Amino acid sequence: MYPLIEIKTVPIEIEMKMSPAKLEYTRGTADLEISRGEGGLSIKSRPIKLNIDTFEARNSVVPTAMRSMEQYAQKGQQASYTATATYAQHGQMLLEAKIGQDMITQFASEATMKDYHPNSGIKFLPSVPPEITCDPGELQIRYEMDKLNFDWRVSQPEFEFTPGDIELSVTQQPDVIIKYIGGPIYVPPSSDPNYESVDVEA
Repeated sequence: MYPLIEIKTVPIEIEMKMSPAKLEYTRGTADLEISRGEGGLSIKSRPIKLNIDTFEARNSVVPTAMRSMEQYAQKGQQASYTATATYAQHGQMLLEAKIGQDMITQFASEATMKDYHPNSGIKFLPSVPPEITCDPGELQIRYEMDKLNFDWRVSQPEFEFTPGDIELSVTQQPDVIIKYIGGPIYVPPSSDPNYESVDVEA
């Protein structure tokens, strides 16, 4: 007697792929930008300034109308003071009881000598010198050196983390294979060409 059925099992097949974790580092970069600021030389000069004021000098030669009126007023005032003093003095003398010829001669001589000037009409013109002032000169020199400007642009380093990965895939499903390995089955069994009767003894 031999087995008629063959049973075969097929195991499951699983394929596993793993990706390790990664930590990637990106180095920072640095950029330098250089710019130049130009200096320069500047010179500012102001020459000497001479101021000459000839107003008073011109007035001493040809006075203005206002100055002439002022001078005439001063001369008139001075003449009135002088005449008042002279008349007061002469009047005091005339009050005396005895008036001789000498007194009258003295009055005439004083009046003549008062109006007599040896250098009459001779004077230097202009009688007032011009007013002269001076503003000093000025020299300014400004020098500025060139400038170099440095502009740094620095980027920070970066870290990138990639986590690990596990991938499972089933390449073969599990199975059970049942195979009949016996010969044909005849019904009835006597139809089998190789049938052998079995004697059964009572």
